[in-house]
Amino acid sequence: MPTLSRRTVLAGTAATAALTALPVPTAHAAEPQPQAYTYRWRNAVIGGTGFVTGVLFHPTAPGLAYARTDIGGAYRWDDRAARWTPLTDHLGWDDWNLLGVEAMAVDPAHPDRLYLALGTYAQSWAGNGAVLRSDDRGTTWTRTDLTVKLGANEDGRGMGERLLVDPRDSDTLWLGTRHDGLLKSTDRGATWAAADGFPATPSASGQGVSLLVAAGRAVYAGWADGDGSTAAVSLYRTTDGTAWEAVPGRPTGTSAKVPVRAAYDRHARELYVTYADAPGPNGQADGSVHKLATGTDRWTEVTPVPPGGGDTFGYGGVAVDARRPGTAVVSTNNRWTAVDTLYRTTDGGRTWTSLKDSAVFDVSETPFLTWGGDQPKFGWWIQAVAVDPYDSKHIVYGTGATLYGTRDLVHWAPQIRGLEETSVLQLVSPPVGEAHLLSGSGDIGVLYHERLTASPSRGMATNPVFGSATGLAQAAGRPAYVVRAGWGDHGNGAFSDDGGRTWAPFAAQPSLAHDAPGPIAANADGSVLLWSFVHWDGTKYPAHRSDDNGATWAEISSFPKGATPVADPADPTLFYAYDTDTGTLQASTDSGRSFTARATGLPSGDSQFQLVAAPGRSGDLWLSVKWNGLYRSTDGGAAFAKVAGCRAAYTLGFGKAAPGADYPAVYLVGSTESITAVYRSDDEAGSWTRINDDRHQWGWTGQAVTGDPRVYGRVYLATNGRGIQYGDPVR
Repeated sequence: MPTLSRRTVLAGTAATAALTALPVPTAHAAEPQPQAYTYRWRNAVIGGTGFVTGVLFHPTAPGLAYARTDIGGAYRWDDRAARWTPLTDHLGWDDWNLLGVEAMAVDPAHPDRLYLALGTYAQSWAGNGAVLRSDDRGTTWTRTDLTVKLGANEDGRGMGERLLVDPRDSDTLWLGTRHDGLLKSTDRGATWAAADGFPATPSASGQGVSLLVAAGRAVYAGWADGDGSTAAVSLYRTTDGTAWEAVPGRPTGTSAKVPVRAAYDRHARELYVTYADAPGPNGQADGSVHKLATGTDRWTEVTPVPPGGGDTFGYGGVAVDARRPGTAVVSTNNRWTAVDTLYRTTDGGRTWTSLKDSAVFDVSETPFLTWGGDQPKFGWWIQAVAVDPYDSKHIVYGTGATLYGTRDLVHWAPQIRGLEETSVLQLVSPPVGEAHLLSGSGDIGVLYHERLTASPSRGMATNPVFGSATGLAQAAGRPAYVVRAGWGDHGNGAFSDDGGRTWAPFAAQPSLAHDAPGPIAANADGSVLLWSFVHWDGTKYPAHRSDDNGATWAEISSFPKGATPVADPADPTLFYAYDTDTGTLQASTDSGRSFTARATGLPSGDSQFQLVAAPGRSGDLWLSVKWNGLYRSTDGGAAFAKVAGCRAAYTLGFGKAAPGADYPAVYLVGSTESITAVYRSDDEAGSWTRINDDRHQWGWTGQAVTGDPRVYGRVYLATNGRGIQYGDPVR
């Protein structure tokens, strides 16, 4: 089974590559099911955290803007409320690959029309892309499935836009693809076909059409396949929608190898194009900016600062000021020595000013943006840049973690309310204490959520800072004690004695922790830690044990390599592990020193199978084995019985028992009949009630779910790109 590549993550000030394995879900028909009652769903606020790959102001509707992300859907800006509204949460489990937005387009003549090109991966194991079209700014949609694949979370995802409404005819749309050339629709996106006359031939390894932009009544298409030679690098155009030609005199050379983005200054009749030597967002070391006088086909290089002297980078975003001729903004990208910036010109590119040099940042609303330091960075992965057509000083730009905005070109703050794109990996809801939730995520490590309606005031867990979390666990009988593991710059494991408010690194860590930090567990009284090790490429290593709070560690030879350790919540001498390679439940009765096999012959072959222990009980184990269903053991894993009425189980957790019940509420992401959804059971899985609805599905949600042990009915759900969703029943 293939794995899906996540983003590069920022650990402190260095970019560290980290991949998160994500299974390809089994398809089930999405059939509506009756609701017993309604749940209200909201995001636990963090604020951004993911790669905003595109921002688009509507040219004729004041205050209207849209944003796209690589794995977390699209959003509409509500200017009155000053927040983003998610537009694609209705996409369900079977459509997980459509949560990545490759491109978006608006119609200048019809402000209520919006188009999205969806498709996260262009690999053979991913589904085809789709186009959504809306006549009410994304409130409702009509969908057309494509016969080609798109790649919103692959290299080149910050390019664009690759989708365009033809400036001569609102019924005609153009869609640039990576491997299937240029597509055209003449019925507002209902049907698509290859564009006749487009001269470029796509390759299996290239980027294809990297951008589409209207310049007056002409349409320009950037072509990003090739090796940088004169014959390979091209910008094409059509003036009649039928015949295409290569734009003459186009830039060549390494710095102009790949056209990234373009923007048209209609007053000066000049097209600005940013270039780089690679599609990005990673791997760019050279780049340039050029402008084309569209009336004469004269090219002029207007690069603000060429790379050199060890400072390597490309150019990414570009936007023009609709109110002021000759005013444009461009962004550097993948610049780590001098740090990325925006350059602004007011004289057509003859001179530029770095907006970073005078920038004053306020990230108090999303404190994680300091990345464990004192001050935020200007940003990285800056490929989305936009200037408000009704306010020349209102500029926004996307980064790998947020969207910054300014109203005076000096003061900058996150313009991110409502936009949540975290890939969430672990959830813990403590039974006592200030915070009802601790989370572990890709990119931003561990967070302590003292409030669900505001970004955590302490930001990322520090000492050490993690890029991505790989493990998070609380001692069931000593909830003030919490441990975490992940990818960090100064240690890969830490503990907390105050419920996760503050942290200290383990005094030592096994050598494997440097390259393969994995899940971690603490026994019921916090006296013993078990740490498993799995490299990001899937290689499994022996687990280690510590009985002195991480000062020393010893290998556990009998522990199944790569398995997730599970502590018994009532008996500190008991640990469990599920060997997914053999379908065997392993158990330890000597505080994790040794493990022996118990139940055998269970489903095997998938590292994503999950074992959890019911709170407050010894030996009460639940095993989620995806499409194989749900199993339960009440004797510490000696025997398991399949749970009736559960067709598929992907992740399971527990919350406060229903009034009058003596067993915790059970929460499940799975299916009881046909649809994969979020369910709750108040009678030990005897019956299930679906608690999400067709408007709240969020694509793939199989990583983690947990109820709140203090609030009956409240559930926390991990998503892969839409942050932490939490639901409360509405009575």
